[in-house]
Amino acid sequence: MRLLRSTDLALRVLMRLAVAGENTPTTREVAAAMAVPYTHAAKVVAELQHLGLLEARRGRGGGLALTGKGRTASVGGIVRTFEGDGDVVDCEGSTPCPLNSACRLRGALRRAQEAFYASLDPLTVSDIVAEPTGPLLLGIPGPGSGAHTP
Repeated sequence: MRLLRSTDLALRVLMRLAVAGENTPTTREVAAAMAVPYTHAAKVVAELQHLGLLEARRGRGGGLALTGKGRTASVGGIVRTFEGDGDVVDCEGSTPCPLNSACRLRGALRRAQEAFYASLDPLTVSDIVAEPTGPLLLGIPGPGSGAHTP
């Protein structure tokens, strides 16, 4: 299973904010540090804010900060939210599969997808930035340094 770019970015933003401490980067800084278009980062940040996982403050001293709910959020729940409930394969698309009514593959893929999510459910954002990841994240140069963040 391959994650959408927005799912990947959402997880990386949350991870970075989880170790940011008092540093509150702006959406523009996050986009630059992660080498993604600002509009894409802004959409992901808006969704994370809507979910209550981060706060976005405007003006002097503003920026992005992880909320308590963001620290304890289930990684599986976050991935589900960004990926949606769709099947791994599109059996009923513009050209429906002729095996649709008797196919066993669709159910097997659905069970595999649920097992994937279930393996992520017990993990929280705090869990995925625990050592050695958190200290490594802190050592990655921020915006303007020319380096990329995770």
